[in-house]
Amino acid sequence: MRLVLDTHVALWVLAADERLSPRAAELLGDPAQEVLLSAVVLWEVSIKRSLGKLAAPDGFADRLLEAGAVGLPVTLEHARQVEALPWHHRDPFDRMLIAQARLEGASVVSSDAALQAYEVPVEW
Repeated sequence: MRLVLDTHVALWVLAADERLSPRAAELLGDPAQEVLLSAVVLWEVSIKRSLGKLAAPDGFADRLLEAGAVGLPVTLEHARQVEALPWHHRDPFDRMLIAQARLEGASVVSSDAALQAYEVPVEW
């Protein structure tokens, strides 16, 4: 299974945060799963850190990549897919993660219940 990490999940994994569900922890700890770290996650963290709205460790993306996550760039096709999404969710970062998961044949790992309205598997 291919798994796209939502931003909060990426940060919770690094922090060994207890908010990470047992199912998510099981999937992310399984070496048979392909964990995708979208550039969108780094983009969201960078913006929110610069605004003082989020504390995140320096080099968090590199740490996830070193642990086996695979980088997922944002492509023109991903951007085009966002336009076709219904407006169940207004967050632009989450909308891009949904678009990427759809095109990449992946599930999104997220605690955000609003993402379940889209035609993409959400694991939690």
